[in-house]
Amino acid sequence: MAFVCRNAAALLKTSRAAPTLVSAAARLCSSGVQYEYIMVEKRGEKKNVGFIQLNRPKALNALCDGLMKEMGEALDALESDRDVGAIVITGSDRAFAAGADIKEMQNQTFQKCFSGNFLAHWNRVSTVKKPVIAAVNGFALGGGCELAMMCDIIYAGEKAQFGQPEILLGTIPGAGGTQRLTRAVGKSLAMEMVLTGDKINAQEAKQSGLVSKIFPVDQLVSEAVKCGEKIAANSKLVSAMAKEAVNAAFEMTLAEGNHMEKRLFHATFATDDRKEGMTAFVEKRKANFQDK
Repeated sequence: MAFVCRNAAALLKTSRAAPTLVSAAARLCSSGVQYEYIMVEKRGEKKNVGFIQLNRPKALNALCDGLMKEMGEALDALESDRDVGAIVITGSDRAFAAGADIKEMQNQTFQKCFSGNFLAHWNRVSTVKKPVIAAVNGFALGGGCELAMMCDIIYAGEKAQFGQPEILLGTIPGAGGTQRLTRAVGKSLAMEMVLTGDKINAQEAKQSGLVSKIFPVDQLVSEAVKCGEKIAANSKLVSAMAKEAVNAAFEMTLAEGNHMEKRLFHATFATDDRKEGMTAFVEKRKANFQDK
């Protein structure tokens, strides 16, 4: 079922709305059904994969502030949904996201950006505990490339293109582009992309380590959902611990990371799912994880 929240939110803002209507709107928003800039549903055989599709086709899915706020709302809802074990984020065949909305940024001032901590909430994708897969077709430029890199896994369509062209607009990446790109592809290629604004294609992105797999355009989304289903079939609790451990590799020394990994590994022995997984292996049957 698709999530609808935007109309409910508008109703809640209406000060003269009757209490019963406000209550109904709150219930509608909690279950969700449709946003203005994105489409959200659950996919997979067991409906255990959250699916977010950017939906600004005329703007090539340019990331406006409203879209990113809706993204945060949708991620909050999917993260609290106990049935969802993984999340897929995608755009259209033509563009994952062609960048941030420049018209929206054009008249920003330093004072407003600094005092309002501009773009701070765009980081929500990177803080989700559940694994997130980006399914990238077409352009993933500027903020679009940064959004993809906030995800845990990137699958690319054959015609995907990645880039950080902010230098051509007289600015620099502001949502992690200089940091995540460098960690993904290394200093030389990241520096070249950031300083020239040049794009790389799907094959170059895979060779450099930015994406893990490439698929035909029409198969990309279904393959991303399949990956999400594989992940969702495991313990959601342990998946979150595994994700935390991998992310720590970018923040800690090797010794610190190994220490953290060991502690998280030890922590899995406090879960019912670890016991079930090992028991199922010994008994040669499929594990039945309960996420506890």
